[in-house]
Amino acid sequence: MLIDSHCHLDYFTPMERPDVLARAAAAGVGEMVTIGTTMAQSQGLPALIEAHENLWCTVGVHPHHAAEAPIPAPEALVALTLHPKVIGIGESGLDYFYDRAPRDVQGENFRAHIRGARLAGLPLAIHARDADADIARILREERDDGGAFAFLLHCFSSSRALAETALEMGGYVSFSGILTFPRSNELRVIARDVPAERLLVETDAPYLAPVPFRGKRNEPGHVVHTAKVLAELRGLAPEVLAALTTANFRRLFAKTAA
Repeated sequence: MLIDSHCHLDYFTPMERPDVLARAAAAGVGEMVTIGTTMAQSQGLPALIEAHENLWCTVGVHPHHAAEAPIPAPEALVALTLHPKVIGIGESGLDYFYDRAPRDVQGENFRAHIRGARLAGLPLAIHARDADADIARILREERDDGGAFAFLLHCFSSSRALAETALEMGGYVSFSGILTFPRSNELRVIARDVPAERLLVETDAPYLAPVPFRGKRNEPGHVVHTAKVLAELRGLAPEVLAALTTANFRRLFAKTAA
């Protein structure tokens, strides 16, 4: 069984979702995590998925939306995690490619989410784009000031230096369909070298469809194509890679194994 550790199921219409979930199941994707991007949207995610035993969610504010409403207090994030379906915080982080929110506001939002994740004892899904140095700096500062916290770098497409910083801090690294793109040679080398016990796979659906679906809308079922490339890079049978990433998911998102 594979687990899509990061997707956006609420971006599919209510009419579409049953077929999307059915295609994922047919492809061998047993569980999915749908991700919070605003506080208002996060509040509605548990109700969206609670009828499905194999669906989970996180709660948080994406850096794109960091300036649209007051930055949530860590305690407000923790309160949303009391629902049994909420297994993590995020996604939050920094995005200097689009810069849709001022960078200082993105940083404050990111720190609030780190603190919320620490208080909740749940992992943080981190969005990092063109902001490697500041992501690494904030991670270190927050760890040094407040103690360790669990996290993963989702949809990893950053530098080896950021991956190594995350790994040194106990973080996990999740790879998406970008891994399958023809020009992603450097990323594939990083993916080959990440310790086996820190690997996850995801789609970030409906974005970033892997080859052979590149340019089309992505779905959780397509995570099998990313997993296939990752298995080949590491010289593993697909079923071994699936078992490995599922075990890693259970360890990081421990609430799913309770």
